[in-house]
Amino acid sequence: MKNWWYYHKWYVLCGVILFLIGIDIIGNNLGWFRDTPDLQIAYIGDHSLPEDIAASIENTFTSLAGDYNHDGKILVKINQFVSNISAGDAESLSYQQAAEIALIGDIDDCTSYFFLMEDPGKVQRDFQVLAMPDGSCPDEYDFSAEGKVIPWDFGLYLGRRCFYSRSKTLYAEECSQIWDTLQTDQTLTGG
Repeated sequence: MKNWWYYHKWYVLCGVILFLIGIDIIGNNLGWFRDTPDLQIAYIGDHSLPEDIAASIENTFTSLAGDYNHDGKILVKINQFVSNISAGDAESLSYQQAAEIALIGDIDDCTSYFFLMEDPGKVQRDFQVLAMPDGSCPDEYDFSAEGKVIPWDFGLYLGRRCFYSRSKTLYAEECSQIWDTLQTDQTLTGG
């Protein structure tokens, strides 16, 4: 055994390292090593949300949400889709396109139930994702945001998504209850 170990210890060590790297890659892809959010919000705007505003929004939703995934914590995540169109150069255009593709992925995967927007009219015209006041989807020719959003502090607007297919956001019923609470108590939104 001593002789075998002398000649094979580096192979064993490399095998163990490769095994651990494989576990790390698989675990990260499956979400084993990170907390899964109970609620996700898509922010769509021209500029990133300042940290204090993002924290304020997360705190508001954390106070309303529950531990839907039963991991012992309430985690609210804001996914920011920032176009940053102010510069007008090729790099800014690339970032804008990347943000739009990521947003389309969020919409297709039903990741976010809530949409926090600077310009809800533009979002509705571009993606027609905002639900009617009763939660139903608008008519296919209805591209207005009127009646589909509630004002939020900091000049933002909050809307909820409609679902054109059977696919839904995780915890959609719970999110709908949060929406009802926000509509009846707009002191929570600052609007």
